[in-house]
Amino acid sequence: MALGPAFVRFTGRADGDMGHGGEYVVEVKPPVAARRRAVVELPWTWLRQVHGSEVVHVRSPGDGAGSRADAAVTDAAGCAVAVLVADCAPVALASSEGVVGVAHAGWMGLMAGVLERTVERMRALGATDVRAVLGPCIRPDCYEFGTEPLDRLAARLGDGVRGLTAMGTPAFDVPRAVGAALAGVGVVEVADVGQCTACDPNYFSWRARREPERQAVVAWR
Repeated sequence: MALGPAFVRFTGRADGDMGHGGEYVVEVKPPVAARRRAVVELPWTWLRQVHGSEVVHVRSPGDGAGSRADAAVTDAAGCAVAVLVADCAPVALASSEGVVGVAHAGWMGLMAGVLERTVERMRALGATDVRAVLGPCIRPDCYEFGTEPLDRLAARLGDGVRGLTAMGTPAFDVPRAVGAALAGVGVVEVADVGQCTACDPNYFSWRARREPERQAVVAWR
């Protein structure tokens, strides 16, 4: 799909595991590299994600690959920036100036401000009107959540992040949290593909099925 001047791909089960079966690696194994090339034939800047707010600035194709971070931004052509997810939110961002970003936004990353920091880094590279798209992630119907962390998230991002599961128990609404975090830094145009990783068997889910595999969001121009 197009997002301004950028291209974005959200992968799913049919594309295969874009990670290493949950293994925390430093080097990409050949079968994984082949699956990534089948999605886009560019060097991927992939990250060793830690549920934080560190953002990598990618200056050339493949630069920063394997960094311990949860987001990447670039203003260079030919750079494919990517994050891996199961149930956390994969967010792609782009501006008309050609600045592109991706972020891995789980509840801890949202608390840490990963989306706000990603937009700030994009603006430092010259981005003005930033647009975003949220890919497949777990939705509140399937995401029962503890009261104490939910209270902290609501205090930070607003009560709109509170939801209910299909069983009527407290839930965390990841899409609303993503929207609230982005709105807080002036990003109001946020598309949502609307797919739930827990409900939809076309995606891997750790929460619903304890699957170690990962899908990806990758963005480039």
